[in-house]
Amino acid sequence: MEVYLGKPSQETDITLVTATTNTSQPVLLYDGLCGFCSKAVQRVLHFEKQKTMLFAALQSDYGKSILALHPELEGIDSMVFVESLVDASKGRVFVRSDAVLQVARYLGGVWNLAVAAYIIPRSIRDYLYDQFAKRRYRWFGKLNACMVPSPEVRARFLDLQ
Repeated sequence: MEVYLGKPSQETDITLVTATTNTSQPVLLYDGLCGFCSKAVQRVLHFEKQKTMLFAALQSDYGKSILALHPELEGIDSMVFVESLVDASKGRVFVRSDAVLQVARYLGGVWNLAVAAYIIPRSIRDYLYDQFAKRRYRWFGKLNACMVPSPEVRARFLDLQ
């Protein structure tokens, strides 16, 4: 699902919304309580060459502010890839399997092979994503708190600044 960033909903208190911060860097929102998701973020940190991606847990103030800007994302507890927030009216948000493929595209190199999955219809990709997501806590555990990143990457976690 590709969702274009729009204007904040009427109920959103703009003074509390940190998602309007301009950044040309991609932002990955993840389930901070999911053991698999936290490990996936660590893998992205390990394999990325550009070292420009920013991160935030969905449960964080930043993650909640992104979701508040997009009422159509209500109930989303999956990975969310925010392409950029230089101009909030033109940035794009990707969820579920599209978010995974955008991360693969960002990583480049051998990860670009995963982008070939775009030939699979989104409904099938998202069905498989959802089946995995339903079982992720059972298979990988649920954390009591979001992970604490190492000091060298902490500045790239928007919810810790």
